[in-house]
Amino acid sequence: MPGTEERVTVVRTTDLEVTDLGTVLVLTLEPEDGSDRPCTLGERGLDNLADALAAAHERARTGRLAAVVLTGTGRTFLAGADLGAVRAVTDIEEARLLARRGHEVVAAIADLPVPTLAHLNGAALGGGLEVALACDYRTAARDVRAIGLPETHLGLIPGWGGCTFLPRLVGPATALEIIVDNPARNNRLLDAGAALAHGLVDLVVAAPDDGPGVLAEAGAHGLGGGGATEEEPPPRSGVPRPVIEWLRQAVDGQVPVARRVERPTGPHPGDPASDDEWLAAVDARHPLAQARAAGGAPAYERALRTVAASRNRSRAESFAVEDDALAELVMTEALHASLYATDLLRRRRKHPAGRPEGTAPREIRAVGVAGAGLMAGQLALLLARSLRVPVTMRDLDEERARRGLDAVHAQVDRLRTQGRLDDRGAAALTDLLRVTTDVADLADSDVVIEAVFEELDVKRQVFAELENVVGPTAVLATNTSALSVTEMAVGLEHPGRVVGLHFFNPVAQMPLVEVVRADRTDDATYATAFAIAHACRKTAVAVADAPGFVVNRLLVRLLGEVLGALEEGTTVADADRALAGMGLPMGPFQLLQLVGPAVAEHVLVTLRRDLGERYADSPGLARVVREGRAFVTFEGRPSATSPVDPAVGELFGSRPVPQPLDAAGLLDRVRRALAQETDLLLNDGVAADAGDVDLAMILGAGWPLHNGGLTAYLDRTGAAEAVTGRRFHEPGVASPPR
Repeated sequence: MPGTEERVTVVRTTDLEVTDLGTVLVLTLEPEDGSDRPCTLGERGLDNLADALAAAHERARTGRLAAVVLTGTGRTFLAGADLGAVRAVTDIEEARLLARRGHEVVAAIADLPVPTLAHLNGAALGGGLEVALACDYRTAARDVRAIGLPETHLGLIPGWGGCTFLPRLVGPATALEIIVDNPARNNRLLDAGAALAHGLVDLVVAAPDDGPGVLAEAGAHGLGGGGATEEEPPPRSGVPRPVIEWLRQAVDGQVPVARRVERPTGPHPGDPASDDEWLAAVDARHPLAQARAAGGAPAYERALRTVAASRNRSRAESFAVEDDALAELVMTEALHASLYATDLLRRRRKHPAGRPEGTAPREIRAVGVAGAGLMAGQLALLLARSLRVPVTMRDLDEERARRGLDAVHAQVDRLRTQGRLDDRGAAALTDLLRVTTDVADLADSDVVIEAVFEELDVKRQVFAELENVVGPTAVLATNTSALSVTEMAVGLEHPGRVVGLHFFNPVAQMPLVEVVRADRTDDATYATAFAIAHACRKTAVAVADAPGFVVNRLLVRLLGEVLGALEEGTTVADADRALAGMGLPMGPFQLLQLVGPAVAEHVLVTLRRDLGERYADSPGLARVVREGRAFVTFEGRPSATSPVDPAVGELFGSRPVPQPLDAAGLLDRVRRALAQETDLLLNDGVAADAGDVDLAMILGAGWPLHNGGLTAYLDRTGAAEAVTGRRFHEPGVASPPR
């Protein structure tokens, strides 16, 4: 949160005497409080590192040092800038000072008159990786899984040298893959092996607790003599001995280290990448950057401009370009919304709001799944992988049951083919998955989750049948997306053991579970539901038992406004481009097609019945379903760029008005509708607070981080105040401080 006190990083110094090299100074970054938290650099941390580097520079200048090695502690090398300090910045000059201070530190590393090496013992992210890029060499422990520059994902650029150093180290195309492409792919990071392949690191070694030895090296050069033996412990600095030995040989020239170019210092860096190569790498990413900018995320476009501008500039000139870009982005609404959302995700993934405290979940030794269709099969596989207990699916006839089990086995085979399961793991998982047509085979289940047709009477019948065979403490969970969980429990002998567990499709990929407490759900059942979500590595959001819960209630309201506008004469073309500024992962028609028009119509009709006429009546959607038409035809996997069939507009227009909405008018209408619906569900206690709404929409609907989820976006666009007379958040929470 803004104003959070800096968690200070300090620098521990260690001298190593290395034969045939001399004194190596190891600078170890570690938390001042001795905790295991990731190290970041705020004002005091930057000062501490700058002081250590100044002392190292003086020792090196007087000939008392042969090399300097930087490393971290625990599972982190350095996690980058202190984002709390970034959130607390109040004006652009303060932001510029923060950028310049980071540049001063990386310049001090680059200007050390002795060889420098960064050993990535753990995660190296953002400014942490930029610190490493300032060194002459980089090595990494084999088990490092998080190396990258995620700044554009957050709304910034790599502004402490990343846009300057990285293109010259690995080439502009690879650099922009790391700076732009990977953050756009849901913030993809590199592991140590990928970092080696990309040229970010020169050597991958075993971590100290993995045993000794070099595992891989850029260019596959042999170490020669002097490598670690099994009896040799790592040096007391925490840097593995093979790293120090490799540094000795690299400095001595025994190990060739390929470089495109020296780090830029003078007016002409001399990068061998041709102008054509440089410009082609930038131009290839313009469509992505422009689309993100149109959706309210300017950082991708600014990163491209900054990398392009660093071409043939001196280091000081290139750093000045980074300073300007970073300072301006720090003051944007998009950045502060993103930092709010990132902090929200971090906190509530670990500690979901609403989880019962002091109540132990029930032990789960076996799971049942009512149904063997697509959703049921996905749930069965996820639960078997996560809980490592037998999972039995049950369907009504042998044919459906067999098809369901075959589909699950095919999913297991795909995981094995993709290398995500080995043969032994696949066989063990297959052994846990069973299918039956006899409900009595679910009698030993501690949890049964139903995934049958989305009709209340059907689900009631399933629960009534299950209650006759399972034990009195077995949890009965429903995966309903919109129906009343309380109504499902009516007439049961033990209604307290009924709970909602709304997983989203596709189950393996979607990170959200809405946990629904019915009127009579007891604490042990509720705690068990949260425990299941946690075991499945999902983020749980507690929601009240209300129509549509949070995600579907808001998404269907959005889609209803679009469909209602079509009925009033808005063209398909205008409706298709109306919501582009929201930055959603796909447009309304792609979403309708992905969900399925029949499913969308069913949920829209249900919510109109339960919540009122603000959910549009759409005869056109009914015609789409009845006539088997499609809004979008996906070629292969569903795509946000799949074109909409304009001819589908002929099915709408049942309520023409003199002046139908254009794209801008529809966007305003959608914003106001979402502000109204969010306010209503918060007032009704469907979600505990605006943070839970944002969490649900980010994880369940792909609402962009740079919007801060939904409520910050409604604040920023003025829709919240226009509809409710107030903001959902005070200024400074998900927006720049006043």
